[in-house]
Amino acid sequence: MIVVVPVAPPREGLVLSSLVEQSPLSAAEAVSLYEAAVADVLWAVASSGGDLLVNYRDADTLPNGHADGDFDPEAEVRALVLDALGEDAEVRFERQVGSSRAARVGNTVTHLLEREGADSVGVLEPTAPLVARTEIDGAAMSLRRHDVVLGPSERGQTYFAGFAEPIDFTDAYATPDLSTLAQQAADDGLGVGFAPMLPTVATSTGLQATIAGLEARQAADRPGAAATAALVDDLGIAVGADGDLERV
Repeated sequence: MIVVVPVAPPREGLVLSSLVEQSPLSAAEAVSLYEAAVADVLWAVASSGGDLLVNYRDADTLPNGHADGDFDPEAEVRALVLDALGEDAEVRFERQVGSSRAARVGNTVTHLLEREGADSVGVLEPTAPLVARTEIDGAAMSLRRHDVVLGPSERGQTYFAGFAEPIDFTDAYATPDLSTLAQQAADDGLGVGFAPMLPTVATSTGLQATIAGLEARQAADRPGAAATAALVDDLGIAVGADGDLERV
């Protein structure tokens, strides 16, 4: 399976911007959290049996206000990836093509399946640091039995969507919404399987669940997501007694 990780340049206001309003994180801290989550996701893919493809956003696909300046988006993403995996890491970089998220994902998946003849393609969100080799390899195995495999996340979203056959991405991947993706696959006559549920750090709810998951794994002496765990500890972010995120 080719595992596509869509990565944006780690810039304030561009990545995890909603957390600045929904959590105690500052804009700079949200960027640091994104970088840590990306590092953990990339490590998980690198340790799996999948082939890593980093699908980066360049200036043509960035929203207004983030496409200008002296920084090169591709160079920023490459630096982030190589800092996480090392200079000798086997990583394929491809720029995203398309005017919307659905178009960019659809173009990538369809090209890999139909033009390059890949057996299966998985799109893994860079904001799911709790993902491990087990989930990735399990999804690859499941794609031998199902045409589409979806990994549920918080609020009805997905952290993973795998395809052995392309679907109509036009409306299905705009969010991406779990039920919409499943319905579109079914409408296209494709069989659907599901991966284990995991949170992302893209929302305050997901960040709360991620922190709780990190604490549980540490308590069970089964640590994971080392970069994210270290950052959360450095920032002193925890889930309070009322369930909200707070500084400790």
